[in-house]
Amino acid sequence: MPDNLKKLLAEANAVIDTVSVHDALTQVDDPRVLLVDVRETAERQNNGVIPGAVHVPRGFLEFIADPNGPMHNEAMVSGRKLLLFCATGGRSTLATKTLMDMGFVDVAHIAGGFSAWREAGGPIELTEPSSQNAG
Repeated sequence: MPDNLKKLLAEANAVIDTVSVHDALTQVDDPRVLLVDVRETAERQNNGVIPGAVHVPRGFLEFIADPNGPMHNEAMVSGRKLLLFCATGGRSTLATKTLMDMGFVDVAHIAGGFSAWREAGGPIELTEPSSQNAG
């Protein structure tokens, strides 16, 4: 029988670093930290983005993080601490564990995700809908 989501999240939380939203807010301008948004494009368009965060949709994480991957983004291997977030923390928990499994060591996620960030008054920018979604 496959593991259920609750068990997967518990196992991931047991081995990853979690940063409170208040601690994350103090790191937003730190050049040694890279915020990584693992939400889907539509979520970003509907709810806004954290300024300076790199967009790495959860579904493409492995392909973007792997230096030999077909969609690799150099920012992922810049030597900066990777601080992941999603809407509420579930996907970023699993994404953080995945990056650790891939050999990343300085990686954590924000407890409560973008929702907690917004509630704490963190900076947010609204995005323009893409032209392919207009009309």
